Amino acid sequence: MSVLDRDALEQSPLADLHAIASELSLDGYRRLRKDALIDAILASQGEAPAAGSEETASSDDDAPEEPAAETDDDERPARRRRGRRGGRGRASASSKSDDGDSEADSEKKPEPEAEPEPEPEAQAEEVVEGEVELLPNGSAFVRVSPPEPSDDDVYISAAQVKRCELVSGDRVGGPRRAPRRSERFASLVRIDTINGRPASEIAEGTRFDDLPAAFPGERFKLGLDDPTVKAIEWLTPFGKGSRVAIVGAARSGKTEALRRLAGALAGQEDLQLFLALAGVRPEEISDWNEGPTQPTVANSFAASPDAQAHAVELVLDRARRAAARGGDAVVLIDTLDGMAPHAARKLTAAARNIVGGGSLTVIATVSAPLGGETTVITLDAAMAAIGRFPSLDIVASGVLRPELLVGDAGAEAIARAREAAEDGGH
Repeated sequence: MSVLDRDALEQSPLADLHAIASELSLDGYRRLRKDALIDAILASQGEAPAAGSEETASSDDDAPEEPAAETDDDERPARRRRGRRGGRGRASASSKSDDGDSEADSEKKPEPEAEPEPEPEAQAEEVVEGEVELLPNGSAFVRVSPPEPSDDDVYISAAQVKRCELVSGDRVGGPRRAPRRSERFASLVRIDTINGRPASEIAEGTRFDDLPAAFPGERFKLGLDDPTVKAIEWLTPFGKGSRVAIVGAARSGKTEALRRLAGALAGQEDLQLFLALAGVRPEEISDWNEGPTQPTVANSFAASPDAQAHAVELVLDRARRAAARGGDAVVLIDTLDGMAPHAARKLTAAARNIVGGGSLTVIATVSAPLGGETTVITLDAAMAAIGRFPSLDIVASGVLRPELLVGDAGAEAIARAREAAEDGGH
């Protein structure tokens, strides 16, 4: 490298000085102010530093490292501020020379820099593996000793959950960092593996809405000795990936029918069941909380239509991720009546039977069909009022492609039952 003079260096931007210092292998050059850095470069070429430069450099030892990309324009205001501080430093050096100390100071060799302490993240970064448990707010924990929580569990941010489309039960691994002063739990730095596969492979997968879908072909076998559930199972069957609407006027028993279906589905293996209460009575929220199927989200009819739809959408996001992983999920919604029609249709449209994969089934109560349902279960308010159960209106009910669920013989039996009901009504 050619010998540089002070004027050329002073006119150079800080980024160029850093590049020169790097080539000269100067230790700790990024912590030096510009004047001190120039002195260090010149000193490495045999030129004496300017007076007062050591004080200027040492006074800034604790300053944060300046970015290498800083430009001349960015440097000018700081240079003016440092010039004022440098003036004070030089005055101090001058007063020392009166006592005979300045010359001795200038002869001092700089002490070797102490090894910097590792950052907290570096100190505690260790790989952790465990089972994901999602929280209602969208974040999660890695349970290292599932299913019980412990102080060793690791927090996963909501952004990481969404980016990697995590669902409860996923097994993840990655480095953790120690909790900061205001935190109780360690946090996951990044997610490296999901269920034994690299997270990058899963994150790059096909979007859920773009996955190929087929008509439901595997019927849910409910198996409860309950007249309403048995009537639904045989006359209005539904399967994995169905869009089911439980339709009826007020007090026709829609919520009660949903509650009984929830009880029948809750005992099914390898099925993730979610319950979303949106726009219901506060008393109904309490009833569900006291039962075997706990709500995943719940808000009353006092919530705005947008808030109701948003709450259900959060639940459906979790169900989508489960289905995209190859699992089977069912989302029960009570009710869609308080939402705008297009928002309600968007929620039910999430249901699908993924070709070669999992499924997402949506069962929702609503006053009237929205369109796009594969199964409509219509309840008769007049029958329910006089206690005649099951209060199923088979004529108004219907199943799309029932032969895929119950076979040709079963589909014919449903058609005969509809005909008989129609004849009896005339």
